Amino acid sequence: MMLLPKTLGWQMEYDGWNPEQQQHREALCTLGNGRFATRGAFEGASAGDTHYPGSYMAGGFNRATSVVSGRNVENEDLVNLPNWLCLNFKPADGDWLDFDQVEWLEYKQVLDIRHGTLTYRLWFRDPAGRETRLTSQRLVHMGDSHLAALHWRFEPLNWSGKLVIRSGIDGGVENLGVARYRQLETKHLEVLEARESATDSVTLRSMTNQSRLDMAHAARTRVYRGGELASGVERQLVEENGFIGHDIELECQQGEILEVEKIVSFYSGRDRAICEPALDAEWAVQRVEGFQKLLECQLQAWERYWHWWDIELEADTNGVLEQQLVLRLHIFHLLQTTSLHTIDLDVGVPARGLHGEAYRGHIFWDELFILPLLNLHMPEITRSLLMYRYRRLPEARWGARELGLRGAMYPWQSGSNGREESQFLHLNPKSGRWLPDTTYKQRHVNAAIVHNTWRYYEVTGDSEFLGFAGAEMILSIAQFWSSLAQFNPTKQRYEICGVVGPDEFHTRYPDREEAGLDNNAYTNVMAVWCLLTAQQALDALSPTLRSDLLEYLGIDEAELQRWDDISRKMFVPFHDDGIISQYEGYEQLEELDWAGYRERYGDIHRLDRILEAEGEDVNRYKASKQADVLMLFYLFSAEKLEELFNRLGYNFAPEMIRRNIEYYEARTSHGSTLSNIVHSWVLARSDRQRSWDLFDNALMSDVADVQGGTTKEGIHLGAMAGTVDLVLRGYTGLELRDGVLWLNPLLPDGLKQTQHKVHYRGHWLTILVNHTRLVVSLEEGLCPPITIGYRDKLYTLEQGQSLELSYYE
Repeated sequence: MMLLPKTLGWQMEYDGWNPEQQQHREALCTLGNGRFATRGAFEGASAGDTHYPGSYMAGGFNRATSVVSGRNVENEDLVNLPNWLCLNFKPADGDWLDFDQVEWLEYKQVLDIRHGTLTYRLWFRDPAGRETRLTSQRLVHMGDSHLAALHWRFEPLNWSGKLVIRSGIDGGVENLGVARYRQLETKHLEVLEARESATDSVTLRSMTNQSRLDMAHAARTRVYRGGELASGVERQLVEENGFIGHDIELECQQGEILEVEKIVSFYSGRDRAICEPALDAEWAVQRVEGFQKLLECQLQAWERYWHWWDIELEADTNGVLEQQLVLRLHIFHLLQTTSLHTIDLDVGVPARGLHGEAYRGHIFWDELFILPLLNLHMPEITRSLLMYRYRRLPEARWGARELGLRGAMYPWQSGSNGREESQFLHLNPKSGRWLPDTTYKQRHVNAAIVHNTWRYYEVTGDSEFLGFAGAEMILSIAQFWSSLAQFNPTKQRYEICGVVGPDEFHTRYPDREEAGLDNNAYTNVMAVWCLLTAQQALDALSPTLRSDLLEYLGIDEAELQRWDDISRKMFVPFHDDGIISQYEGYEQLEELDWAGYRERYGDIHRLDRILEAEGEDVNRYKASKQADVLMLFYLFSAEKLEELFNRLGYNFAPEMIRRNIEYYEARTSHGSTLSNIVHSWVLARSDRQRSWDLFDNALMSDVADVQGGTTKEGIHLGAMAGTVDLVLRGYTGLELRDGVLWLNPLLPDGLKQTQHKVHYRGHWLTILVNHTRLVVSLEEGLCPPITIGYRDKLYTLEQGQSLELSYYE
């Protein structure tokens, strides 16, 4: 049974030592700053079944080849960096602290979300009867993104004697954080040099063994007694198996408090404005005043972020206080993965953050759930993440060309250079079999990139970005959709065949060997939307930019006419009086005995694995892993969908939305943490209680580890961002259309009031919504007035003004 942490205002507190939960806690207690992040393992812990002290750098990838089922398989992984946490102690005649070998008298692990610190409060008795109190505080600096630090407050309670403290950096680490990957190559690092750089400092240089990424860590460790540097300290250099550090020996007295301070710097060859990674790392640790000064700056840095990012919830019951804290936890982890330090790093957003090795640190379509939130707070981060895609446009063009198509086809999984990083085999842990993986056929990732690009432009009005990068991506993807769509003379419509939709359970027809499905509704409708958006992008460009871009991409009037034709004649399958078929032929699949499978297995989130282990095939059944058709209702308003379907010549009535939601909700296992986000969003206006329940499920996905052991491998960043966005946009009905910021609030019954800030067209707005009124306040500034839309009325808001509207639901 999963024991949830206590929630204390802005803090999450874990009480009691529980080795089975420790890696889950470590993922949730990760500290980072957008450049690198370190999991919340205790300093003295070694990687194993109980602990996993991983550190990861944004964009820090390496490729390796393994032999699987008799064939070579190449994978690119986000590399586990040298472990800078290494800090442990022992009495001279005793053993190093081992959590499993001591008697715990007190154990607390506290994550301070507001200030970005992790604290361990420990009181234990070793096998020799010695009792010790140890308080450890840690930070990964949000102000100076190259720094991290540890501080110990050490007190021997019933013993005196010689104490040995070992502090250093371990370069002998491997990628071992995901059990099912351990059959593959796990070693990605080479230690180039390990040296003592000062009497109290060591330096370790390392390099990834394929991508040749040059990295350097430097660590300075000092011991204080009574606030002064301790005297009588002896140091001995320790070098072994990639580890470099010091054994620090000194006398300690019963009841006397010693303080240990470890300052660490991390630089790499990817950094800008540096001389050489090792030199800069050494200079950095010698210049730092000390832990306390770093802590003060850390608090200031996080306070600035929270001023703009915090979302305040109010409710009649105390239960929402836990939801408030978890919502802040999700914002916290988003900012630790993508902060202002991420800008100009040329990185994407890993689906599992910088918190673990699941999905190998790859970038998927999850950014579809992340970038809208960044748009409305720090759009400059969104711009940098979109530039990651733009720089990989040549590789996307090559991907399309390899299939005989025009334009750009982005990969389902992206890493360092933008090639397809999806594995072609995956392990089913329930059956132990390696199986073909064809989920790379999810071409809808291209639509997600267009959606993210256009939504960024709508929020910011950044015509410069649209002109030099955004429009080129949008038009290149439009070329791809136009090339992929083929006219079927029998249907007298265009169709897209051989793809996989967001569902992922269904990758082929039961009676076909080849992978891929025909006319996935979500893919087809999104292709149409992309083609129409490409025309909007062209209209937004100056005549010179427009003609230059069309000439550069080889797009003539005949091609533009084809786009228009496809946007009017794309095939969308329907069945059962208004149900949008997930794909053509979906209605012919068998119904699944959902009740029977739940009774037999309990947790059926990963129904595909259960069925495969039984010798069955999920492709035979009407069973989805996550929202597929319903993604249309998540991304677009009813008005926009009606416009799209009417353009295609299909009848679309608002009541169809509810019928489709009910149909697919009954056939979805929610095997992805993103699924509850979408289902909650689309139910927000028709079934508020169900929407709130699903929101709560999504909110607790990682805290409660609802997928049974996946969170320890890395948090689910899309789901985290999605819950925040659900409150920020979903429940307030915030939508951007034609230069107007529309609001149509409808809070769930369990939520009394919400208040938050958004950044729109250069302004900071504060939006307060409850069940009787809507208040929008515009801060003082130099930006032009903005237009607010509410219930078919438009209001102009100038700097320093507020708009208050009363309403009753």
